[in-house]
Amino acid sequence: MLKGKKIVVGITGSIAAYKIPFLVRLLVKGGAEVRVIMTPAATDFITPLTMSTLSVHSVIIDPFKANSGEWNNHVELGQWADAMLFAPVTANTLGKMANGIADNFLVTAYLSAKCPVFIAPAMDLDMFAHPSTQKNISILRSYGNIIIEPQVGELASGLSGPGRLEEPESILQILNDFFASRKPLDKKKILVTAGPTYEKIDPVRFIGNYSTGQMGFSIAAEAAARGAQVTLIAGPTHLTVSNPGIRRVDAESADEMYKACLMEAELADIIIMAAAVADYTCEQKSAVKMKKSSATLCLELSPTKDILMELGKQKGKDQVLIGFALETDNEIENAQKKLQKKNLDFIVLNSLNEKGAGFGLETNKVTIIDKAGHIHSGSLKTKQEVASDILDIIS
Repeated sequence: MLKGKKIVVGITGSIAAYKIPFLVRLLVKGGAEVRVIMTPAATDFITPLTMSTLSVHSVIIDPFKANSGEWNNHVELGQWADAMLFAPVTANTLGKMANGIADNFLVTAYLSAKCPVFIAPAMDLDMFAHPSTQKNISILRSYGNIIIEPQVGELASGLSGPGRLEEPESILQILNDFFASRKPLDKKKILVTAGPTYEKIDPVRFIGNYSTGQMGFSIAAEAAARGAQVTLIAGPTHLTVSNPGIRRVDAESADEMYKACLMEAELADIIIMAAAVADYTCEQKSAVKMKKSSATLCLELSPTKDILMELGKQKGKDQVLIGFALETDNEIENAQKKLQKKNLDFIVLNSLNEKGAGFGLETNKVTIIDKAGHIHSGSLKTKQEVASDILDIIS
């Protein structure tokens, strides 16, 4: 799967750098074109001559070419690559990547990436376990980067534990598997909705729900990492996107999301409706803040437009439509009814009865049902892993 792929390999100052010549040799043997970036500290562990010989290209270390007045173009490199692989990555470089501290060519290239990024940390076990390191890894994962977890084993300090760089053969397999799984979604246009909607009562109050949008944002990030062109229609949420393959459209109310979905849906190959859209909205919205009084307040609510139903009616012949169902009872039965009624190809069932699943959590547990009646039951996983499972089935 690597034949013809353009891979940037970034090496930082870790003793585990001794493994990277073997990895580059495997990449080139697999048909990939490899360009190598090294931090100045990395040259203390392996030589640029070794890496340039194995990659058949000059190694880039500094932003400027020696004695020429020319610069190495990190932006061009970011556009050239099909994937960037940073291995090994020290705690120092993890912090720089997570926080955008671009004081060397490697980090400037990372910040210019328009392709999937793989990051393989390697360090002593206490450094790896430190809260700052774990926070930086979490931040990098939230950006859509793919973390190649270090293995448990003997470390340079003589201690044994997590922090050992994954072996070259395993990293090669991870890249092969990624490109194999990504192929069905390459250049596909995917529409994703995420988050809640806010239905105004007055200028300061609204009817809403507990959705944070994390599941929909994870799906958008995973789809973009697989090469899809993603439009993300997001309700009110604090979450942000950084992948250039994602175009974000904001919608506050159910009506705004309805209009945005109908406008974007026609060009989409796949539509994934993960947003928790309000079922009801206020019939009358006050233009000024309503004052509290001793009297009982009654709000008249009217149904919102059913976005999923409308998309099901308008669905094109080759379009794939996926809905979500959050249930508390008769879960499978209710989800199957919704799938049939709204002309869906798949429905993703969430149950509030599952511990660790639901709104505002890092994890989720879903059951995916297709229109042929097949039921795919998942285990409790991170929402990023659930997003990967959903897209695997769609692919």
